Amino acid sequence: MIVSTKYTHADLLAMPDDGKRREIIEGELYVTPSPLDHHQKILLNLTFPFCKFLETHPLGELRFAPLDVIQSEQDVLEPDLLFVLNEHRDFLKDWVRGAPDLVVEILSPTTESRDRGPKMKAYARFGVREYWIVDPAAQVLEVYRLTPEGFHLAQTCAKSDAVRTPLLPGFLLTVGSIFPSC
Repeated sequence: MIVSTKYTHADLLAMPDDGKRREIIEGELYVTPSPLDHHQKILLNLTFPFCKFLETHPLGELRFAPLDVIQSEQDVLEPDLLFVLNEHRDFLKDWVRGAPDLVVEILSPTTESRDRGPKMKAYARFGVREYWIVDPAAQVLEVYRLTPEGFHLAQTCAKSDAVRTPLLPGFLLTVGSIFPSC
């Protein structure tokens, strides 16, 4: 008889602090190495426009990895970037305890199938309103919006495009600005 281990947030806390990223989706543990420099440069380039906008439009709070987003004891995710509207600010505690309004994942070869598969389904299941996937290889940003059936691809933005979100009226992100030129 095979016994399946269902991991919890308490299990994550007992694991070594070795620089690896650990997430749990429906009790299954996923471990990936720390992000590469290119990934972190994209994250920085993505974070800056949000921060600048939020300085003059304080509509919510921005956070980035590493930070646990605890959806349940057996669902603990770590998005690259997340945004929580002021009306959900009570989700921001020791970790994030509730569904962020916007989540951004930057794809890498080790995470793409999870980001597009079980992680995307988990974000939808727990009510994340908007999910952005940044694809460095294709240099596009995909915007998914939550519907009763799950996430729906609302737009795919190339480097020459700009993206807006109804969550942040007036915010405009030029997609090409997030990709490093070298």
